[in-house]
Amino acid sequence: MNLYGDYHTHTIYSHGSGTIEDNVKAAINKGLKEIAICDHGPGHYLYGVKKKNLPLMREEIDRLNDKYSETGIKILLGVEANLTGFEGTIDMDDKLIKLTDILLLGYHYGVIPNSISDGVGLYIRNPLVKVLPIGRRSAIEKNTKAFIKAINNYPINFITHPGSKAKVDIKELAREAGKVGTALEINSKHSQLSVESIKIAMEEDVEFVVNSDAHTPEDVGQVGKSLERVKEAGLPMERIRNILL
Repeated sequence: MNLYGDYHTHTIYSHGSGTIEDNVKAAINKGLKEIAICDHGPGHYLYGVKKKNLPLMREEIDRLNDKYSETGIKILLGVEANLTGFEGTIDMDDKLIKLTDILLLGYHYGVIPNSISDGVGLYIRNPLVKVLPIGRRSAIEKNTKAFIKAINNYPINFITHPGSKAKVDIKELAREAGKVGTALEINSKHSQLSVESIKIAMEEDVEFVVNSDAHTPEDVGQVGKSLERVKEAGLPMERIRNILL
């Protein structure tokens, strides 16, 4: 069993500590065949990638693919887009998406919402229902539907750490993700998918990915915590896209 690629790594273009090339070198040293550079979407007002930098990142990755071609590594440009509204809106437009090789979708605090009502629901209500039961069921339903709309609106390769900061109905999300070919991430930096969530999701026809969510070059390819949860949940390795048996 080998990790084929790490598809969730960050760089200095958002709030990682290493350059793109630092992450590439780390991936080569770990024996990976692919690495995706997926900095936070531009809608994050604290550490989102600047829109003007995405074309520069595209150029750098194309150059590095040529530079390291003999190593067998393939470098992908991606973005960890942010959910910005309940209609499934994200902080990436078509022009920016065309620059990328892979598109991730996640939920994070500190993102500019699509509207005031979206902001109240996504970024005020969700933290509250984590500690207060009032409105929790409604919030879960709205969050889940928002993710489902997003994966039907955009070519999302996988959802990052689903349920980590905004609670979702993982069974419904897994079922609908499977229909459109969107995978669910088992993230080594966050606790989701948890063992229990994996058990629920694996009942549906959906695929998974394991990723490091590396914010330093040293963490590239470090998916041990993800694999521990995979084994505990009893998820067959063949259902994980980036594991070679």
